[in-house]
Amino acid sequence: MDIGDLRFIKKIDIYLLRNFVGLFSATFFICIFILLMQFMWMHVNDLVGKGIGIGVLAEFFIYAVASVVPLALPLAILLSSLISFGNLAEKFELTAMKAAGISLFRILRPLALAIALLSVGAFFFSNNVLPKSQMKLWALIFSLRQKSPELQIPVGEFYDEISGYHIYVRDKTRKGDLLNLMIYDYSDGFENATVTVADTGRLTSSADKRFLMLDLINGESFENLDKKQQRATGSTKSIPYRRETFAHKRVVIDFATDFSRYDESLLQDQHVSKNMSQLQQSIDSMRTVSQARFEEQSSDLIQNRYFGRDNTHMPISIPEILTQDEARAYDLDSLWATVTTDQQWQILRTARERAVNYRDQIEYNAIMLDDADRYIRRHAMEMHRKFTLAFACLVFFFIGAPLGTIIRKGGLGAPVVISVILFIIYYIIDNTGYKMAREALWPAWAGMWLSSFVLLPTGIFLTYKAATDSPLFNPEAWTIKAKRLFVRIKNYENQYNIRSFRRFSPRQIRHRG
Repeated sequence: MDIGDLRFIKKIDIYLLRNFVGLFSATFFICIFILLMQFMWMHVNDLVGKGIGIGVLAEFFIYAVASVVPLALPLAILLSSLISFGNLAEKFELTAMKAAGISLFRILRPLALAIALLSVGAFFFSNNVLPKSQMKLWALIFSLRQKSPELQIPVGEFYDEISGYHIYVRDKTRKGDLLNLMIYDYSDGFENATVTVADTGRLTSSADKRFLMLDLINGESFENLDKKQQRATGSTKSIPYRRETFAHKRVVIDFATDFSRYDESLLQDQHVSKNMSQLQQSIDSMRTVSQARFEEQSSDLIQNRYFGRDNTHMPISIPEILTQDEARAYDLDSLWATVTTDQQWQILRTARERAVNYRDQIEYNAIMLDDADRYIRRHAMEMHRKFTLAFACLVFFFIGAPLGTIIRKGGLGAPVVISVILFIIYYIIDNTGYKMAREALWPAWAGMWLSSFVLLPTGIFLTYKAATDSPLFNPEAWTIKAKRLFVRIKNYENQYNIRSFRRFSPRQIRHRG
């Protein structure tokens, strides 16, 4: 190969990279947008009607974009590689490269190196950027959930966004005054509900935005009286309710309208907010704690709960002439016969209470050990997830690129459909492995690497078929193979005269044989 060939191949590498980078950028932003809309739909109740500022919304969008990158990146690589090589095959550019003596592996080499670098970047993103963004995102989500909704009382219907209150307003003035109000206050329970009606009302917030102040003009209130109120007033009569008429009344409602930030430090011990070193340190620490807890519980169970029992806990006394060792080996049947019936019942009650206490202690110990195992398992799954993201990028490239050369279709038609189907299969397999690992049915590494183990042979198979120019998805090729198979079957029938035997019954065929 001379220098001219080397320059020619270098230009092809630049051409391939330029086409792929453009398609990857477009598909990546499209995937980010689609997954972001799906994420926003899941948290729409936390955003709508809260009176959130533009800055908080922009912060939420930024953290949400970072959280959907692990799903958008493999999908974008699959779609862009499928479209890129589909366009090359459809325009016969790939055929021209192969005619020039360039193999498919040589064509894939520059893009494979670029995807390898992108996979390394994906690992560093999931290890350094994603934990911080996840911690800030969930802290922001918890803050939004704690914020009370923006107060917009409608006209002609009950408003129930204030906890413990239902407010009905018949009309409003231009200044914001509420006309013909009806307020149901059941903050102390439905049995102690209070109903208030007023001609006019004005709603304002306190200076610290923690309370709502409702000033009512010309109204009445009706309050149910329960037995506690009757005893407090000293009344002996059965009074169903109390009626109050007022010219002016102020109702103070606990309703925090200010936006307060959730403390991010409370989420630092969560597995989603840790990098590799922190995850490994947490796993090692929890394993040490779990082992020490297991040994302590086992020692207590063996020494104090079962084998280490002594006479002091027995409701009856063993004869004093017996030593401690003899008492342990004392015949229980003969001992049981020496006690009275009342003592026997006392022994049974004591034994039952101790058995219940031991059972509760064992269940508590199992819960404590299970919490530690769950903590270790979640951290181990998060550690493997950081590697599976990078590896999924490579796997999807070696699925999309050979598949594009085989189907010979570019654009946004068949490649999009095939990419979505493959990604759905990947998502189902990945979720299945995740749930298996989360429920401790499989080891953490097996559950998190399940999707990669399933799709890797598919990528190897498609790459081999594309390198050997196999018409895997060509309908004409399959039609020709079907015709050849039919001809072979027909020749086989003619050779052994199978059709002549069909006129005879099985008994006649055996007789002729």
